[in-house]
Amino acid sequence: MSYLVLARKWRPKMFSEVVGQQHVLRALINGLDQDRLHHAFLFAGTRGVGKTTLARILAKSLNCEQGVSSTPCGECQSCQEVDAGRFVDLIEVDAASRTKVDDTRELLDNVQYAPSRGRYKVYLIDEVHMLSTSSFNALLKTLEEPPPHVKFLFATTDPQKLPVTILSRCLQFNLRRLEVDQISGHLAHILHQETITFESDALTALARSADGSMRDALSLLDQAISFGAGDVTDEQVHQMLGSINQHQLFDIVTALINQDGKALLIQAQELSAQGRDFTSVLNALLALLQRLATMQLVPDLEQSADDEHALLKSISTQISPETVQLLYQIALHGKRDLPLAADPKSGFEMTLLRMLSFQPKKSETTSVNTPANIPVQKPNASPAVNPSIVITKPEVVAPAASYTQAVPERPTPTAQIAEPASSPTNPVPMTEPTIVVNPATDKTLNKSNWLSVIGSLKLAAFARQLADNSAFIMFEDNKCTLAIAPELAHLSSEKTQDRLATALSKYVGQTIKLVFQQEAQQDSVIATPTLAAERAHQTQVSQQNAVDAIHNDPAVDELKQAFNGRVIESTIKPLD
Repeated sequence: MSYLVLARKWRPKMFSEVVGQQHVLRALINGLDQDRLHHAFLFAGTRGVGKTTLARILAKSLNCEQGVSSTPCGECQSCQEVDAGRFVDLIEVDAASRTKVDDTRELLDNVQYAPSRGRYKVYLIDEVHMLSTSSFNALLKTLEEPPPHVKFLFATTDPQKLPVTILSRCLQFNLRRLEVDQISGHLAHILHQETITFESDALTALARSADGSMRDALSLLDQAISFGAGDVTDEQVHQMLGSINQHQLFDIVTALINQDGKALLIQAQELSAQGRDFTSVLNALLALLQRLATMQLVPDLEQSADDEHALLKSISTQISPETVQLLYQIALHGKRDLPLAADPKSGFEMTLLRMLSFQPKKSETTSVNTPANIPVQKPNASPAVNPSIVITKPEVVAPAASYTQAVPERPTPTAQIAEPASSPTNPVPMTEPTIVVNPATDKTLNKSNWLSVIGSLKLAAFARQLADNSAFIMFEDNKCTLAIAPELAHLSSEKTQDRLATALSKYVGQTIKLVFQQEAQQDSVIATPTLAAERAHQTQVSQQNAVDAIHNDPAVDELKQAFNGRVIESTIKPLD
């Protein structure tokens, strides 16, 4: 007897033997048990997920001699003939090879006749989306009102190509891709029944390579058994598939964390010597980085007690989430650019080197948290003071109680100044540390510094527009009086005033109350400068300078004379 491949030998013959697809099984089982049977069923899904298998089990359930039920006996003549593929009332049609309308009409000519052996005449049309438009039109009327003894079962991998008129006449079942655990578990069950030794990691690799298809997984299992001479081991499976095992992936990620370029290139050399497919390697690396990112964001989502999970959890604590996202993006771009590289190995190595080069470097020295504009004076060095900068001691103003409750005070960064070594016998005079204060920041508000203060505030949205269009009037007794043009009065809402007052209070160091002139005169507003007006003036000056530069350019004059042209001033833009 010839060898029967695993995909055919272990094809499910009962609904209970089907792996996954519980949402479809539930609807079919309830419909059969309650005798609520539609006349047309459409099974859609990717290859190898069970479309034809479910259709055949449904046909067997409809024609079992024990009666219509979700559990056919499997022993009667009808069940055995359906399993053997020779049941006369199960008409299987390959639509890919019978696309013409004449084939469909010939098929429908026999619909009116009663079944020969079974209870129902079942038409199973595989890859139904391959039928021509004329074939679909010929099928419409019969599909909508078929004889009571006829059932239509359609299977397709591309339901979008079916006409809406066909879809509306069928019960649609979308079969899902199978999970890796479902596939590997079923493969383990089959190998136990076949008394073949295997390794669990090898079955997981086969399940990942099957990409959700049980038939593909069984075909790969057949190949792995032949490749391993009756054994299915992890190393042999990876060698057959050209993929990478998890330990090598962990070594690569560990080398990236340790920023070890030599170890990375050694790993790439080993993968090349083992004949690995670098596209598959990058896919595996992307999957591992995705698991790392998920574990960092939701640590309790993946629960497992195996060594791989423990190692993955340990690695997730040694690398920042931002770095994981960066490595994932680089690997994604490397996979896209791999066909463009001189050879796959060099493209893979460059991807690893990019991951290494663009990582944030770990700082070896601890920096002192000091402000950039306050240099720390060494005790034994003579201070070099710029005579143009006024040297004063910073004046600390205690914020008001009401302000400290509303906005928490940020801790002021301080610099620790080392004291010089001294002895009782030879004391060293201590010099007072010199603090250089930015002269532009005098912690007060006046007309001269209003524009610079407003420009330095961190504001957004309407609060920024209010600040830019507010004109300074006076500042006294912690009350700042501002004016705004009448057409912009809608910007001074309560929320925007609070945000502007908070930002100014942080700058001055005390609580400030804003007062906007209720009836500001237009002349006073125009006379008082605003940041928006200043920027508009600068833009106008830059534009005019650019226009003058074009008109005064001798080369432009020569072009105008040579081509009888003219300058369109609206197209001139300043370079800055």
